[in-house]
Amino acid sequence: MRLHAESSALARHEQLWAPWRLAYVSGAADEEARQAPKRPAAELDWLPGADESCFLCRAVADSDDRGNLLVERAEHSLVVLNRFPYNNGHLLVAPRLHKGRPDELDQGESLELQQLITTYIARIERLMKAEGFNVGLNLGRVAGAGLPGHLHWHIVPRWQGDTNFMPALADLRVIPQALDALWEMLDEARSSGDGN
Repeated sequence: MRLHAESSALARHEQLWAPWRLAYVSGAADEEARQAPKRPAAELDWLPGADESCFLCRAVADSDDRGNLLVERAEHSLVVLNRFPYNNGHLLVAPRLHKGRPDELDQGESLELQQLITTYIARIERLMKAEGFNVGLNLGRVAGAGLPGHLHWHIVPRWQGDTNFMPALADLRVIPQALDALWEMLDEARSSGDGN
């Protein structure tokens, strides 16, 4: 009986092909990232303690913000579009330095990270008409961290009628906006000094 209930529940879900998410879930994204053409590591401006295999450290070290989907560089922090989003507008806010835990941050880093989170919640709310947000950390692999060595906050915009945050891991959805278009929209808003 339980099997029947589970199979009928699965039958009610529509299946949508979302190849950008599948690459991440299957681990193919790691191989794809290794093979993608990039500037040689020796040409980048690495910070002390940076991990050359970390995409956040690489984004900080590389001047190609658009190519790295880096939306904002602050003194201690950065804001990056998630290449494998749970929802449209999914951002990552991280310290510039390769630190894996909140207790490794100094007061200036902690304050700036929280200010950027607040700024980008307001900005996404205004630009994309988001009706709510999931904001959080995954600390350690067992907690779901895909990049456990470099602390980062997820900002996931939500709208009435979308699914719960957790089923986004199992069910695929259509992301209605290209990452490049979202990067342009956020870059323009930041550059214009919109206050948010």
